[in-house]
Amino acid sequence: MTNSVAFDNLPIPIVPFRGSVVFPHTDTLVSVGRAKSIAALEASYKENRLVAVFTQKDPNQQDPEAEDLYEIGSLVVISQMMSTDGDIHAMVRGQARVKLSEVVAREPYLVGKVTEISEIDIEGEELEELSKKAVELFRKAVNLGKPVEITTIMRILSPQTDPSEVVDSIAAVLDIKAEDKQLLLEEVSVLSRLRRVVDLLSQELSVLDIERSISTKTQKRFEDQMRKAVLRERKRTIEQELGEELDDEDDIAELVGKIRKAKMPKLVHEKAMKELKKLKNMNPHNPEMGYVRNYLEWLCDVPWNKTSKSEVSLTKASEILDQDHYGLGKAKERILEFMAVMKLKDESEDKKESQYHPTILCFVGPPGVGKTSIGRSIAKSLGREFVRISLGGVRDEAELRGHRRTYIGALPGRIIQGIKDAGTKNPVFMLDEVDKLGMDYRGDPSSALLEILDPEQNKEFADHYLDVPFDLSQVMFICTANVLEEIPGPLRDRMEVIKFAGYIEDEKFEIAKRYLWKKQIAANGLSSRSVTIADEALHFVIKRYTREAGVRELERNLATICRKIAREVAEGALGNFELGVDEVKKYLGATKFSSQIAEKADEVGMSTGLAVTGVGGEILFIEVALMPGSGRLTLTGKLGDVMKESARAAFTWTKSHAHELGLSEKILQKTDVHIHVPEGATPKDGPSAGVAMTTALVSALTGIPVKRSVGMTGEVTLRGRVLEIGGVKEKVVAGHRAGLKTILLPQDNQKDMEEVPENVKGEIQFMFFEDVSEVLKTALVKSPFKEGKKSKQTEYLALA
Repeated sequence: MTNSVAFDNLPIPIVPFRGSVVFPHTDTLVSVGRAKSIAALEASYKENRLVAVFTQKDPNQQDPEAEDLYEIGSLVVISQMMSTDGDIHAMVRGQARVKLSEVVAREPYLVGKVTEISEIDIEGEELEELSKKAVELFRKAVNLGKPVEITTIMRILSPQTDPSEVVDSIAAVLDIKAEDKQLLLEEVSVLSRLRRVVDLLSQELSVLDIERSISTKTQKRFEDQMRKAVLRERKRTIEQELGEELDDEDDIAELVGKIRKAKMPKLVHEKAMKELKKLKNMNPHNPEMGYVRNYLEWLCDVPWNKTSKSEVSLTKASEILDQDHYGLGKAKERILEFMAVMKLKDESEDKKESQYHPTILCFVGPPGVGKTSIGRSIAKSLGREFVRISLGGVRDEAELRGHRRTYIGALPGRIIQGIKDAGTKNPVFMLDEVDKLGMDYRGDPSSALLEILDPEQNKEFADHYLDVPFDLSQVMFICTANVLEEIPGPLRDRMEVIKFAGYIEDEKFEIAKRYLWKKQIAANGLSSRSVTIADEALHFVIKRYTREAGVRELERNLATICRKIAREVAEGALGNFELGVDEVKKYLGATKFSSQIAEKADEVGMSTGLAVTGVGGEILFIEVALMPGSGRLTLTGKLGDVMKESARAAFTWTKSHAHELGLSEKILQKTDVHIHVPEGATPKDGPSAGVAMTTALVSALTGIPVKRSVGMTGEVTLRGRVLEIGGVKEKVVAGHRAGLKTILLPQDNQKDMEEVPENVKGEIQFMFFEDVSEVLKTALVKSPFKEGKKSKQTEYLALA
């Protein structure tokens, strides 16, 4: 011990410490507030002033016992003590490392006997060198701003201080956790303790060095800013004394020139000049100066008076549409009609009336059928700029109307940003995915579109950021959507809908041959090579690797083929590439789809329905299973409310015609029916699956298989009437794609056959029905009805 104090076999008060460690050879100011700790210090101060301090393992424990303390602690001598507001503040000096050997008493405070722990490795050259290094590192840390009391600094830097005292004094002031300090306290080897302290001190020195560097840079930057601010003020004062105007400055002069060139409307020009005057009078280091300058830049960049010279040539437009897109005859026809009206209005003598185009086109169809690309073709044929923004997932009205300038980082909305990017006030503006708009607490973007898409209102469209009216009436807006029903009603009412049905196989083949294959050849660096693909290979890709309404998956497969050829060329392959079916299989691997779903065997309790989804027409399988029970009906497959009602209607019709179908009422009462529509994770809704559900249900109950090559659609009433449905073209194209040979439709849908492609009509037999009974006779392998038997429903009506 540094100062020898006899304590062998003496009962010594024990004081638990929370979150701190006291080292020997150090002076430490401690504060205690717990009753037992206060009593221990006061009792010790009155006698020999010796106290043993041990650190708690858990600092949150309020009344620790001996087992809650670390085994190694320090024996300290109280040099001074004072009391304030119920707490005791004592200056103690560490004497030795001690171990608690016996607890003598637990009340009114812990009392125990302690044993001194002798240190080892206290001499040697390495010890002296490490001690000198530790002192040098400590001196550097203090110079870098480490806060240490002057008495501690003097003791550590004194040449007379031995290594043991040096290492303990430095350990006491290290910026480390209490657990790490406890490990240093428990280390009895002075040499090992010095090594650890040198490492910790080096790490702390690196942190201090970084902090000093950051502080120096920050101070220098602040001084530079202050110097520049003072110089600017002096420059301003000199200019004012010389009578020079601020307009002579380059940036202000540039803004003045931009405002003059922008040819803004009178109201906007006045607003710009007002903001410019505010900018002139601002202090240069005013943070609002940047916001005002940015606002003026936006006002100048918006094309207030710039328009594209629109030349509407129907012949040119027709050529461009045919050149860029194959098929889509109905859509092209309606677009040309729209352009014809525009042309006549532009040539009209009443220019005021002719400059507005109140019809907003909305292209509705599955993904990949060319809705967006045909918008580009319209802009190209009109000689206008094309702007596209995606509205998918937009939930904030400010995305369209802009943010108010009071917000940090405010910007105009996407509409004004698009107009600025176009550089003209009459571009073709495509609002993509309008059916995927959202709504939350930040507003309803679809409500903002009501003004944007109405030429009678958007003549004075007010963006929140610009805060001045902008004329959108000359913009040609085109919207796109996958599902018409998802567009809000008031917004849908402002648009004229043009439907894009899915492509049939022949159309996909022509698109691939004329556009997609050439595009992928160029995109994959194969233009200099002779790479050809046979017609039968293209058909094979379409049939066996894709099943979609559009052509995106087809293009991805063609891109895969081209990438693999590009790799072979890069690896040294020579010669031409002529691709047939075998080469396609080699590059694309195993086929994904069978050539025709309808080739499989007829099954009992399974029918093929037709539906329209967000990705186009789809075939829909209806499965029915029977099991013993009590006549309950179970529906699965993530069905919507309308489809569930269709299933219940089919179930009711079947039960009411059980006698006619030769079904026993007792069997129906003891049989549970489960109707399932795969795929279970995909939401499905709508009434048009009623015919398919009735067919599958009757098939399951009668045991008569359904013809696998027959597809059907139609809504069924409780009396068996087959009602008209929508989406006939999309459903028929899906059935043709799946390989169906016969499609059953409601009688009232016969008028919609004009929209069906002629080659599809030639490959599929269409049959039309008004009653579900006739459908069953055609869809099932044989008629399910028993001759001479009437339905129970007919008997009930007769009795009534």
